Amino acid sequence: MAAWSPAAAASLLRGIRGLPLLHSVNRKFASQTEGELKVTQILKEKFPRATAIKVTDISGGCGAMYEIKIESEEFKEKRTVQQHQMVNQALKEEIKGMHGLRIFTSIPKH
Repeated sequence: MAAWSPAAAASLLRGIRGLPLLHSVNRKFASQTEGELKVTQILKEKFPRATAIKVTDISGGCGAMYEIKIESEEFKEKRTVQQHQMVNQALKEEIKGMHGLRIFTSIPKH
């Protein structure tokens, strides 16, 4: 049996059509997907004092899973679990069609 090597593994993973191996699922697009825009807009409406909102589709673009980073004064004096509950509540309807959500919340540093 031949020794394993990254080159050997890559050739096996390319498949029968010789397609290049994808090393990463991170998108390199400048614009947001329709789902990212929709979730961002909802969060802007629900958290008007947010100083930063970043929504990233981490499902490869199909809208099944998102990573949300939001910084807002509304989270002040709330535990992390309460902050995440606020985000979940804001996206209650959208979450029904999602597989998962990664939420990162923070309070602006003055």
